[in-house]
Amino acid sequence: MGLRDYEPVWQTMRYFSMHRKADAMDEIWLLQHRPVYTLGLNAHEQPPAAGEIPCIKTDRGGDITYHGPGQYIAYVLMDMERRNWGVRQLVDAMEQTVVDLLADYGVQGHRREGAPGVYVNDSKLASLGLRIRRHHSYHGLSINANMDLEPFDRITPCGLQGIRMTQLKELFDYDANTVQQQLQSHLLRNLGYNDRPEILVQHQS
Repeated sequence: MGLRDYEPVWQTMRYFSMHRKADAMDEIWLLQHRPVYTLGLNAHEQPPAAGEIPCIKTDRGGDITYHGPGQYIAYVLMDMERRNWGVRQLVDAMEQTVVDLLADYGVQGHRREGAPGVYVNDSKLASLGLRIRRHHSYHGLSINANMDLEPFDRITPCGLQGIRMTQLKELFDYDANTVQQQLQSHLLRNLGYNDRPEILVQHQS
C-alpha cells in the first residue's frame, strides 16, 4: 500500500472491522507510515514537545511509539471468531514471524514477558499493538527496517524505560525487496493462511 498517512489508514481499518460482513475475507495491509507518534490506550506519557512530527491518540493497545518511513507495518484484519483464534495466539503468530525472519539471517530474536514485541539482545526491533472489536482484529505489527531511529529518543518507546531501538539494517546485510518477500511469506504461514482462500494481501509493489 506504499507510504501512507496514519490517521486515514487507521480510520479505514477501524471502519472495515466494525462493518465487515460474515463472509468478508480477512485482510493483511502491508505499508509504511509518514512520520507520526501514536498514543495507545495504555499511554501515560505526554506527547513530545511541539515539532514537525504529529501525535495521534489511537485505539490500539499499548503505549506511545513512533512510525516512519523505513519501518514495515503489517495490519492484520482477522475475523477471530471464524478462525477460532484468541488474542494470545494472534500475538504469538506475529512475534514468531519476526523471529523466523531473523533466523533466516542467523540472528536470534526473543520475546519478553509482559512486553510484547521482538528483541535482539537488549534492543527492541518490533512492536505490537492490537484492537479487538466484535471478534475482529485490527492494528498489528511494526518492524524497524531501514529508518531514522532518532525520533524514538524523544519518547519512552512502548513505555519501556531505558530501551534501545534497533533495526534490520544494523543486524545483517539488508536487502529491502528480499526482506519484504520473506516477511510476507513468514506472516502468511504463521497466521495459517498459506492454504486458505479467505485472505487478501495488500502490499507495496
